[in-house]
Amino acid sequence: MKIASFDDLRVGIVEDRQVFDMTAALPAFLDALPRQRVNWLIAHWDEMAAVFADPARRGAARPLQEVRLLAPNPAPQHVFAAPANYRKHIGELGARTVTKAGRSAREQGFFLKAPGSLSGAGEPILLPRGSSRRFDHESELAVVIGRAARNVPREEAMSYVFGYACLIDATMRIEPGVAEEERSMRKSFETFTPMGPYIVTADAVADPGALANRLWVNDELRQQADTSEMIVGIAELIELVSSVLPLQPGDVIASGTPDGVGPIAPGDRVRIEIESIGSMTLEVRECERQAPRPY
Repeated sequence: MKIASFDDLRVGIVEDRQVFDMTAALPAFLDALPRQRVNWLIAHWDEMAAVFADPARRGAARPLQEVRLLAPNPAPQHVFAAPANYRKHIGELGARTVTKAGRSAREQGFFLKAPGSLSGAGEPILLPRGSSRRFDHESELAVVIGRAARNVPREEAMSYVFGYACLIDATMRIEPGVAEEERSMRKSFETFTPMGPYIVTADAVADPGALANRLWVNDELRQQADTSEMIVGIAELIELVSSVLPLQPGDVIASGTPDGVGPIAPGDRVRIEIESIGSMTLEVRECERQAPRPY
């Protein structure tokens, strides 16, 4: 099943290029907390799966191209991210590399991206106005957690996965000796975590450890890999994160980028496609206003 968040934070099912509005099937109290609708749905999926699968409970259908797709979970409590999780990516940024040589996500652990940096397939990537810094794309598989998890061994970890989505980890690069901000900040500008186009539930993905992952900029293929090339697989990532703090339903783990990372600029069009998950194309623009602290 494909679950989308769209327009004014409504929730729907995507089938045959249509969105069926399922918002009315959710509790009315969530109308006052619309950003929490998907978190609640995921946490109560055991009881809601049958409701969402019932054709009689579906709301009006709208063509997919007529709705504005938001991040499929607009407000996870956490967005975790794995650094240096494909061997060919390690060191490819040269002097801009921040992970020490020979280390991967297994040794480095995870970092956090601000949930407020999430955006959807119907929204642009916004770069700081007037910036001379380098901004890059990173093509990643997002893992969405389905239930509370703490100290989960990798042998049990996949049972905690609700679903998957495409994710772009947009990044402002350091300038060695000039500007070397913290990783989490450089990756947490508004719209720097496009996710979507929807969540594909785990039961619809036969093997998330063997998915083709590709990204284009202006029709130029920049990144091409397979999730089987990850150094730390999904189950080990869940073990790693849950060994530090509790995971909550709706939390997102960005599983790391392959090689081919490169710059994006206003006017570019970025397309990400992950096998069995979907694809989305985003425009790159400048913010309308210049920030009081420029970057």
